[in-house]
Amino acid sequence: MSGLSDPKARLREICRIAARVFYEKGYDGASMQEIAQAVGLTKAGLYHHVGSKDNLLFEIMNYGMDILDETVLARVQNIQDPREKLRQTILGHIDLIVRARDLEITVILHENRSLQGELREKINCRKRAYVNYLKDLIAEVQKQSGRPALLSPTLAAFYLLGLVNWLYQWYRPEGTIGQAELGRATVEFFFRGLLGYTPEEGTRASS
Repeated sequence: MSGLSDPKARLREICRIAARVFYEKGYDGASMQEIAQAVGLTKAGLYHHVGSKDNLLFEIMNYGMDILDETVLARVQNIQDPREKLRQTILGHIDLIVRARDLEITVILHENRSLQGELREKINCRKRAYVNYLKDLIAEVQKQSGRPALLSPTLAAFYLLGLVNWLYQWYRPEGTIGQAELGRATVEFFFRGLLGYTPEEGTRASS
């Protein structure tokens, strides 16, 4: 921690380490003393940086949403074809969930109900923005297909989130299923099973 002079970088490093403690022990089971020791600060020093345990959880979740913005949404923003944009969003989201180093994302999913009040509403506002992004993108894909939609964009978006966000519960990178195979299967399942057409269908029709 001593080598981090930038306050934002210091807070992010605290969040990364604290996320691992919360992941291992749970929010209720992790003490601020344990987190301070893991971070390399005194307990008073940790409180100086984050204010409270609730605020630390909020900062971890907020940082997790920043990671989503920076590593998924920013990379697809210039893709013009809705179908390819949705495909790359799904693959990017999967990559975010299955990477062990990004436990900030796992904490968002696993400790969702531990945050209360105004801090929870702030995180939920950011989550709703992502859901709305998916709904709008799915609606574009459905419009591009020129065929009747099997599901509403809202229902399809929540199915997609349930499908991808649950991966952290069972997927193991060291197992027999590689991430590339996992990504292909998830994209195919979503497009064929829930939207009713292939990931390439609309692209061919519009070319």
